[in-house]
Amino acid sequence: MAHGHKSDEKVVYVGDSRVVKKTPEQRLIPRDYSAYPGKSEAFIPNFLLKEWMVGVVVLVGMLVLVMSDPAPLGYPADPKNTQFIPMPDWYFLFMYQLLKYPYTSGNYVVFGAVIVPGLLFGGLLLAPFLDTGKERRFYRRPIAASLMILSLVACSYLTYTSWAHYQVELKDKNIVPEHIKREEELHANKGAAAGGGASKDTKKAPAIVAADDPGAEIYKKATCLACHQAGLKGMPSSGVPALLGVGDKHSKDEILGIIKNGKGNMGKQYQANLDKGLTDADIDKLADWLSRQKAQ
Repeated sequence: MAHGHKSDEKVVYVGDSRVVKKTPEQRLIPRDYSAYPGKSEAFIPNFLLKEWMVGVVVLVGMLVLVMSDPAPLGYPADPKNTQFIPMPDWYFLFMYQLLKYPYTSGNYVVFGAVIVPGLLFGGLLLAPFLDTGKERRFYRRPIAASLMILSLVACSYLTYTSWAHYQVELKDKNIVPEHIKREEELHANKGAAAGGGASKDTKKAPAIVAADDPGAEIYKKATCLACHQAGLKGMPSSGVPALLGVGDKHSKDEILGIIKNGKGNMGKQYQANLDKGLTDADIDKLADWLSRQKAQ
């Protein structure tokens, strides 16, 4: 310890027993958790065991949820189903809507599908390197905060618009989404099983009337077969009704009118049948045969 201001004065250091002189190698070794009693614990096994216990609880909860409420799957893929409206998962709806606009689709699809998402996600990756300021309050970072708010507003708007358009399209085409149909069928089957099966007075599907009639052979050549299928069963999953029992709903003249003018999502079929080689007389016989398809 120095006692004066002379430069040549001898300096004597008084040692402190509490200060331990460490070698350079010792300085690189971190202190053990036991040096902080009550403030730390061993990572293995104490801390890791706690994490495993929490993970097991979460995993069991997810398994119970999955087994108690099955995923709402649709029907098996049907390439003939022209009523199906493909939709991405909700978190991609904003991109789905973006690709509907003129300058992000068609000839500009690369711009909408690659360049725009690349800029957005690339900007997120580069943000920590570009914004190196120490300020963390958003109102003190106008550029970063404005870009983030703009992105959130744009994604929210595009997501809402995409879903709203989807709902309007379903309503216009009178389509019930497949996963909703499957869920309704699942609940109906559960209800029937809980009640001891279907009721005794459940009606059976009507059989084909006059299967050997010339109209039946004409049906096999007509355009009706593509959608209403062999056996007049239709494609309920695609919104195509069965023709079994159609005579209970429509007369011969009404069926001819539907063939000529179409109905709902079904277009005009009269000229298409003529193009396939059928004659007016054949179409008349077909309508007559269909009008006789009644429940017995």
